[in-house]
Amino acid sequence: MRLEAKNISFRYGRREPWVIQNFNFSVEQGTCVGLSAPSGAGKSTLAMLLAGYLTPEEGGILLDGKPLPKKGICPVQLIYQHPEHAVNPRWRLRKVLEESGRIPEKLLVSLGIEREWLERFPRELSGGELQRFCVARALMSDARFLICDEISTMLDVITQAQIWRVVCSEAKKRGMGIVVITHNHHLAGRLCSQVYDLHGDQRSGDIV
Repeated sequence: MRLEAKNISFRYGRREPWVIQNFNFSVEQGTCVGLSAPSGAGKSTLAMLLAGYLTPEEGGILLDGKPLPKKGICPVQLIYQHPEHAVNPRWRLRKVLEESGRIPEKLLVSLGIEREWLERFPRELSGGELQRFCVARALMSDARFLICDEISTMLDVITQAQIWRVVCSEAKKRGMGIVVITHNHHLAGRLCSQVYDLHGDQRSGDIV
C-alpha cells in the first residue's frame, strides 16, 4: 500500500500565498520516511493534508491510487506536535482512548501510561503524559500509516526515546508506514531510511 501526495498545492484563502505548491511525495507501507524543514516551512499544514484534515486546492492525496476514505477510522493517522489540540478537553482520557476501540493493557504499559490517568481530564496531565495518550490512540486504530508531526520536540529526552521506541516497534510488527516530520535532521536520519528536505522559498513545498 502506498500513501501519495500528487502535485498538491494549498493556501489558506485565495488571496493568501501558497503554503505548499506542486508537492509530490510518497511513502510505502512498512517504510519510514522523513520530511525535514525549519519552523514556518509548512510542515504542520503538510501533515494535515497527508492525513486528510485539509483538502489541497490542487492535486490530491491518494491511498493506493484512490482518495482517502471519508467514513470510518482513516487508515492514515496524524499525531500532532501539540497533543492538547488533538483531544476533547471535556472528555476523560478513558473516553479519548475508547474512541479507537478496546484499550490494550500491553500498549499502555509500553508507553508508560498509568491506569489512574484514564480517569483524568487532559488539563490534568503534562504535555508528555498527554502525548503518550495520543500515540496510544493512533496505534490502537487500524492505521496503515502514521504522520508524526514533531511529536517529540517538546518532550524530555527519556520520554522522546520511549515514545519513538514504541512507535517504531509497533510499526515494524504491523507493517505500518511512518512519515517523520521534523526540523531535527539528526532524529530524521536516525529513524528514517530516506529523508527529504523542504527548502528554498518556504511558500513552496517542493521536495528535492
